[in-house]
Amino acid sequence: MTTNAASIIHASQLSKRYGSVAALDGFDLVVEPGHIVGLIGPNGSGKTTALKAILGLTRLDGGSLRVNGLQPWRQRAALMRDVAYIPDTGILPRWMKVRDLLNFVEGVHAGFSRDKAERMLARTDIQRDRPVGVLSKGMQVQLHLALILAIQARLLVLDEPTLGLDILYREQFYDTLLNDYFEDGRSILVTTHEVREIEHVLTDVVLIARGKARLTSSMDGLREDFVKLTTTTPAAAPDGWLTKRQTLAGTEYLYRNAERAALAPVGSVSTPNLAELFVAIMEKPDA
Repeated sequence: MTTNAASIIHASQLSKRYGSVAALDGFDLVVEPGHIVGLIGPNGSGKTTALKAILGLTRLDGGSLRVNGLQPWRQRAALMRDVAYIPDTGILPRWMKVRDLLNFVEGVHAGFSRDKAERMLARTDIQRDRPVGVLSKGMQVQLHLALILAIQARLLVLDEPTLGLDILYREQFYDTLLNDYFEDGRSILVTTHEVREIEHVLTDVVLIARGKARLTSSMDGLREDFVKLTTTTPAAAPDGWLTKRQTLAGTEYLYRNAERAALAPVGSVSTPNLAELFVAIMEKPDA
């Protein structure tokens, strides 16, 4: 990812400790206008701490962080006028009716478009006179998404947004993001464990482990830099591979910056998917 003065997020060498544990240890992240960046890592990798810092919810021990040109911890009120957030657990008031919730958000947020929210909800089965608490998990996420996308924010932060949803709702969620939010230089930062389901929507990816960014690349860059070799003659596989594993088709090797033409005589050459790269980097995070 490149960096410029207009970056939506510019984080450099972020550090945060909880006692003896380094949640962030020199973490770097850049999100440019008009990009969808996946922040992907295992539990305990530092994802949640990074998101909290970006949203101004935690004070860093060191490093430089700007979001929309602001310092999140010191300027959170100004920051949240132009940043929207959907967490992994529902935070909508369960006792409030949908209609009253729309009225409330319209009254407290100057950038909220009631017409846009109503148009998005018209595509769902959500009834305006129903309390939030009686809606299904999928409907609550639809309602939350309609509220968030009706706010003209430059940055949308998503933390495991489809956790607990069935595949139909997950597909609808990302389709709605692409069709109703991703325009006019807006950006999205998303964390998820469902690597396969977001691969097709990302422009960039950052793999994080032990508080550091272990791999930062555009999706096009990943396809250029990494190659997978599947062979039934593993003794002929060139050295320099990152990982290997046994499959029904043979032995799979993952290489970085390898010549495809040199691998082709040994077996089948293909491009690894994001899930395979994630596993490889997590197995050798310092490679």
